[in-house]
Amino acid sequence: MSFGELRIYNSLTRKKEIFEPLHAPHVGLYVCGPTVYSDVHLGNCRTFTMFDVVYRYLSFLGYKVRYVRNITDVGHLVGDADEGEDKIAKKAKLENLEPMEIVQRYTNGFHDVMKALNNISPSIEPTATGHIPEQISLVERIIENGYAYERNGSVYFDVEKYNQNYHYGKLSGRNIEEQLAGHRTLDAQEEKRQPVDFAIWKKANPEHIMRWHSPWGEGFPGWHLECSVMSMKYLGNEFDIHGGGLDLQFPHHECEIAQAVAGSGKDPVRYWMHSNMLTMNGTKMSKSLGNVIMPAELFEGTNALMSEAYSPMVLRFFMLQTHYRSTMDISDDALKAAKSGYLKLINALRTIRNMDYENTAEDIQINEKAVKDIQKSIDTIHKGLNDDFNTAVALSGIFNLVKKVNTLQLGQLLPAQLGKETFELLKHSLLRISEDVLGLQEETPNLSPLIDVVLDMYKQAKESKDYDKVDALRQEAKAIGIVFRDLKNGSIWAYEE
Repeated sequence: MSFGELRIYNSLTRKKEIFEPLHAPHVGLYVCGPTVYSDVHLGNCRTFTMFDVVYRYLSFLGYKVRYVRNITDVGHLVGDADEGEDKIAKKAKLENLEPMEIVQRYTNGFHDVMKALNNISPSIEPTATGHIPEQISLVERIIENGYAYERNGSVYFDVEKYNQNYHYGKLSGRNIEEQLAGHRTLDAQEEKRQPVDFAIWKKANPEHIMRWHSPWGEGFPGWHLECSVMSMKYLGNEFDIHGGGLDLQFPHHECEIAQAVAGSGKDPVRYWMHSNMLTMNGTKMSKSLGNVIMPAELFEGTNALMSEAYSPMVLRFFMLQTHYRSTMDISDDALKAAKSGYLKLINALRTIRNMDYENTAEDIQINEKAVKDIQKSIDTIHKGLNDDFNTAVALSGIFNLVKKVNTLQLGQLLPAQLGKETFELLKHSLLRISEDVLGLQEETPNLSPLIDVVLDMYKQAKESKDYDKVDALRQEAKAIGIVFRDLKNGSIWAYEE
């Protein structure tokens, strides 16, 4: 079955382009992973969930995707600059721990949140500390090619020299010529030739904990270097997709391009993708405003800004309601609405999964309007996903299918009125797109055996007209988020929406 042409918005060209992998059906996907010195925040959750959907949909389309997501465990300095302490080393000093203890703790925490959100593990998850020799080798090549210089044990990338032959700033749209012209005078103690130059290897001060031997003395790699090295090692000098949050576009991704080109002579990435930021009630999240919410607080309901706990799947559903390149605003009301929508979808998935096609009467006519509506909804889903992974549009098509499932459940529409082919297409599309592509799953399937027993008790109480027991069982079910529904062909249970 053909699903149409996939188009991706390329941050480099600033337009949507037809997706044409370099070595189809193989696809190389690299995503900047976390710096593991603190708990993952909701903005991270959005970025990694978005690229999880990219990975899932490409796989759904039949591509063989190698998904690489790194772990930054060294080199990312406080303030994202070339001076100061390593974020992980600083945390280790504060807690009187080894840096790798900090790394392990927050890597485990990151994995726990990703698992809760049903994000698939990447094909390869390399660490910066595991690739020090390769990083030193790339620095040596960049120096040999004339685009870096050593000063007092540190090595800096020469942006002005690079910009003479290539275009530094093409991803972020920065005018480097103006920046160079405005910063010609440097302090006598400054090691860099120009303020725009950036470190690709830093000399370790005596108090610096994380350090390695190199041709330039003991030091550590610059933050930007690791991604160039690991993406090139596992995906080649040229690969298909590189992604991350919009905050990484400059300087991190800009520096990655420069390093890769200076080291290999090839522009590394075909499609650059960036997810937009997260706001809270229309305001940028920040610790100073007290509106930062961590995933655990959301899942456990311990944040004062939220009226209740919201599960990982509710958060995932909420994030999918907004296109990844748009700002996403989170609020208690928005999460309440997302919870209702998520449960409506899960109820429909449970219904259609347990429904089989049957035609007990030969004279039943095909409902042409319903058939066309279903096909149109499925087209909407794929048009949305093919239009730069627009999950918001895809969800609108999914909920049109949910309405059809509800009419089937109520007996207002019979499977036979759709015909076997359309019924199976409805069932297959709703289940596969919701679960396999969007990654939405039922969170409490273990409830089913227990609730089925209570449902049988409810049915017996109804048959014997024991209405006090009926009411009591309804209240017990409601206490755990369940409702009983009385249909023409019997009673069922569903999640309370």
